[in-house]
Amino acid sequence: MRLSHAGTSDVGRKRTHNEDAYLLLPEESLFCVADGMGGHASGEVAARIAVEEMAEFFRTTGRDDEATWPFRMDPARAYDENRLLTGVKLANLRIFERGASDQRLRNMGTTLVAVSFPRSGGAALVGHVGDSRAYLLRNGGIRQITEDHSLLNDYRKSRALTPEEIEAFPHKNVIVRALGMKDLVEVDLVREELQDGDVLLLCSDGLSGMVPDERIAEIVRGHPKDLRGAAQALVDAANEAGGQDNVTCVLVQHFAS
Repeated sequence: MRLSHAGTSDVGRKRTHNEDAYLLLPEESLFCVADGMGGHASGEVAARIAVEEMAEFFRTTGRDDEATWPFRMDPARAYDENRLLTGVKLANLRIFERGASDQRLRNMGTTLVAVSFPRSGGAALVGHVGDSRAYLLRNGGIRQITEDHSLLNDYRKSRALTPEEIEAFPHKNVIVRALGMKDLVEVDLVREELQDGDVLLLCSDGLSGMVPDERIAEIVRGHPKDLRGAAQALVDAANEAGGQDNVTCVLVQHFAS
C-alpha cells in the first residue's frame, strides 16, 4: 500500500480568523480535519487540541505496542478500529477538560473527521463527530461516506425536503454532536474497502456547504496526479462561491502497490 496526500486551509472571505485545523501524519497513515466552534478564539483552540491529541496518541501507540490506552478496547472491534476510536475519544476528553478548567474556553468544541489506513492494507477507517465530511472519489464519481451530525440532517430523516427548503432551513449550521460537549462522545466509524487509485477527501463544511458534490468531483478529476493542485482548487472554488466560512480539505490517494 502506498499513500499520496495533500492538505490546505484558508480563512475564507467572511471570517477574520481560521478556526479549522488539519493533520497530515503519513508515518502513521493518519489524516484529520477539525472545524472548531466557540466564542473568541476558543474554536481555534479546540480544533488544534483535536489534531494534536490524535497525532500524539498515534505516535505513542505506533512506537510502543505496550503503551497504556486511556480507554478500554472494545473486544468486538479490531485493533485498528479501537485505535482510531480511542484517539478521537481522547481528543474529546482533552478538549472538555481544557474548557472546564479555563473560563475563557468554556463551551468550546470542534467537529472532527479522521481517516486511518490499517497496516494490513486494502481499506480505510473513517471516524467522525460533527458535520465535517469524508468523501470517496472513485472512477470519476463521488460518494459521501460520513453522515452529518446536524439538526438539518436529523430533520431530513423525518421528512423529505426540497432544495429550496434545505437552503432556507433556519438552523442549517447547528450540529448535534461535537468534541468537547461532554467528557464522553459517541464516534461514528466506517470501514471502506478500497480500490487502486481511490481518493479520500476530508473537509470542513466551509467546502461542502459552498461547493456541490459533483463540482467537487469535477475539480478533483481535473487534477490527475496533482493532489496539491486539487486541494487548492477546491479551496478556490469555495471562496469563489462566497467563502462564507473557513475552508479546509485533505486529499489522500490510495495505491495498492
